[in-house]
Amino acid sequence: MSKYKPVWEYLYDNGNIEVILSFDEIEHILGFKIDHSFLNYKKEAKEYGYEVVKISLKEKKIVFHWMVRK
Repeated sequence: MSKYKPVWEYLYDNGNIEVILSFDEIEHILGFKIDHSFLNYKKEAKEYGYEVVKISLKEKKIVFHWMVRK
């Protein structure tokens, strides 16, 4: 099981086309601080129907979009 699974499940349950989460919100969901290793795991979001479209280190937020399936 991925250590980021709670975030992916949060996105799936949210169901919005676009979800913007701050680093603090993600850390609250997870219960631990995120670090650069998130970049290695971001592709897992696709298993839950989302993709990471932007990571802003300056604004400390991550933008997720629902993937439209054809």
